[in-house]
Amino acid sequence: MPTNPTPALALPVGTTLDRYIMNRQYQFAYATGELSQLLRDIALAGKIIHREVNRAGLIDLTGGMGIENVQGEKQQKLDVIADIRFRRALTNGGEVCAIISEEEEGIILTGNNGGKYVVAIDPLDGSSNIDVNVSIGTIFSIYRRVTPTGTQPTLEDFMQGGHEQVAAGYILYGSSTILVYTTGHSVNGFTYDVSLGEFILSHPDIKSPADGQIYSCNEGNIDLFAEPVQAYLHNCRRQQLTARYIGSLVADFHRNLLKGGIYLYPPTKSNPDGKLRLLYECYPLAFIAERAGCLAVNETESILNIQPHSLHQRTPLYLGAPQMVKQLTVFVRQGMSAQRD
Repeated sequence: MPTNPTPALALPVGTTLDRYIMNRQYQFAYATGELSQLLRDIALAGKIIHREVNRAGLIDLTGGMGIENVQGEKQQKLDVIADIRFRRALTNGGEVCAIISEEEEGIILTGNNGGKYVVAIDPLDGSSNIDVNVSIGTIFSIYRRVTPTGTQPTLEDFMQGGHEQVAAGYILYGSSTILVYTTGHSVNGFTYDVSLGEFILSHPDIKSPADGQIYSCNEGNIDLFAEPVQAYLHNCRRQQLTARYIGSLVADFHRNLLKGGIYLYPPTKSNPDGKLRLLYECYPLAFIAERAGCLAVNETESILNIQPHSLHQRTPLYLGAPQMVKQLTVFVRQGMSAQRD
């Protein structure tokens, strides 16, 4: 007898992001609904960017703007669009009083002085890769403001330090679009179901492997790295580890988070302070990494322990499986000891 297809067709869709957030409000330090709404606003902007990324080649959204942003980097069309989309979503949501973005020099005031949160965001990391269909992403960090509610937010609201983040996450636009975030408890991933227009829980309680076989680094710059980092990379090759480097921070981090690996962006002779931005790239990814069992350091200390002093502050970053990061720090310490001797 033929089997009845109805049960298979009626299988549960899964837990939506909205439902998950509502069910987990008890984990929030201030469970009055504002942070839940803020996360939904970010998810909405992510859906819009998903749409723009997927039709970029059809409506001439690829390529550069012909100008540089405040970082001195060539600005892509999608950089500008993503910055506008996230700024608009966070402003219209009403929960955010101020934003800092990779694309803007100073603090962006939303006019919502009654909002309780500030957001640091890289609207579209790796956007130059869109021209060749390589994964790109959004990185965000959320703080509860320290200035009085109702007043105009200031730089102080963003200079709290990595440990004071109340939530952080990223959205990866790749073969599928996935939103990963944490509020300081578990790390969870939600894959975007285009047919439903919903993010569905697909990666609950992510725990990263303690060790790995992947190292992610732009080895084209190896001659510019300090000798201890060069020695570590040579050791990776001797161990026949797998080199995987996409050139999109979110994509490289996401792969290593799930499979086990280390991401390296060392300082160079031309960038002695490193190149990645502390507030809206390194802090949020370090916050996620530590909650998933990884480590994030700048060679000598935890990324989350670094004291911020400017909006676009840069830092070296070594991020990933704890065993691999610890091995790297051994090479760095030995190098420092040899220099002293």
